[in-house]
Amino acid sequence: MRRVPGRFEIVARRRPVRLVAPGFVQVHAEGPGTWAVPQPAPYVAATAVGAGEVVLGAGDAELAVELAGDVISLRVTTAGRTTRHRSRRFGRLPHAPEELGITVTGTWLTAFAREAGRWVASARYDLRERLDVRDEAFCADLHVSTTGGGAVEAGAFGQLGLRDVRLVTEVDGTPVRDGPRLLLTATHAGPGFFDTAHTGVWSLDPDEWRLEHRADLFFRRPEKPGVYGDNATHLVRDGASDGAGWLVATSTWGDFSRADKDAAVTTTIARSDADLTRGRHVLDTRALRLPTTGLRSVGTWDPHLVRSGDSWLVAFVTASRFFRFHPALAAGPDLDSLELVAADPSRTATEGPTLAKLDGEWRLLASDGRDGPRERRMTFPVFDLALEQVGTLDAPYPTNLPWPTIVETDSGWALVTFDGTRAGGDLVGYGTHGDVVVATASR
Repeated sequence: MRRVPGRFEIVARRRPVRLVAPGFVQVHAEGPGTWAVPQPAPYVAATAVGAGEVVLGAGDAELAVELAGDVISLRVTTAGRTTRHRSRRFGRLPHAPEELGITVTGTWLTAFAREAGRWVASARYDLRERLDVRDEAFCADLHVSTTGGGAVEAGAFGQLGLRDVRLVTEVDGTPVRDGPRLLLTATHAGPGFFDTAHTGVWSLDPDEWRLEHRADLFFRRPEKPGVYGDNATHLVRDGASDGAGWLVATSTWGDFSRADKDAAVTTTIARSDADLTRGRHVLDTRALRLPTTGLRSVGTWDPHLVRSGDSWLVAFVTASRFFRFHPALAAGPDLDSLELVAADPSRTATEGPTLAKLDGEWRLLASDGRDGPRERRMTFPVFDLALEQVGTLDAPYPTNLPWPTIVETDSGWALVTFDGTRAGGDLVGYGTHGDVVVATASR
């Protein structure tokens, strides 16, 4: 099997863990006090030094982290009812914390303590039965208050890790750059499963492989109210399409729950003429119907779009059940007229399908995870457009399901991917990964 395009070696790892996103700080003050922190979506964080409690509020709702001695807990007040929530295993701190933190990420409320420079989740609570945090009026009315006289910081929630890294591209697949810097979308890992995450836009400096957070993208759904942190996203610049500057294809992980027997994930598309590479945006979406004719499919995700000549190509993942999934490819004259071209249901743990031009030919790259067939584990397969495997990336395969995002550089190629390294402590479980991993190959 041919190995393409050269031998990759890891040259950098990056992990920008931030509760409050540095580029979107709204409060930087000394407590005690109360400050407005309006948000476009339910992704907000606050931290405080020397405080006994930190409170996020809107209307008659109060969401608080409390520290009493060495015990940390959450207090939730909605509709005149107050409850307290403490983890039996993680709610007693071994040392006095350097800071307290509180986050809302989707419906999840989480208390953090900063210990030895590291944020550790100590309590969490699902608000979905108590409060509609996705309501835009609630998000716009948010404020933060603290007790104690230390430093307070509040604003947009940042991330515990980054994953699902994709290049921002032109419609023909050419990478979009800001000067020498590459632009990327990534899933910002929250303190929990995929419903605590959201989509961000980053730049990557190829000289030092330095990451900079530039934008957040949130989504409205056509079939239900509220704003969602949908993720596993591809951002495409398309100035020639209906006068709109950008296409955004994403996956509806923003409210996915493993406990819901009717859980589903699908793909949506949005258009915007705003500069989506800067700021925080809420986008109206419509369904991006990806064909699964002849396949058993309970969901589709990980869309990647390219326009080749007069046809759109869309790579995606389809699942026969959660979580058994494989790559597929659709094509059509427009995004409303797609037909299935090929699929590979013999694979059962393959994600991150990415269209790339190698040696002048369109190829579909993907990631074979550890849970697939034994002979197809921990590799980056390269397919033709019939989804026949024609090669493999000669690259290290980090943990988890790293995506094969490759880009040509002055000296060869770069692979920008991620791994399964977690953050935030054991309470929050799977979903807090990963490190951004960069590998390069010479010509």
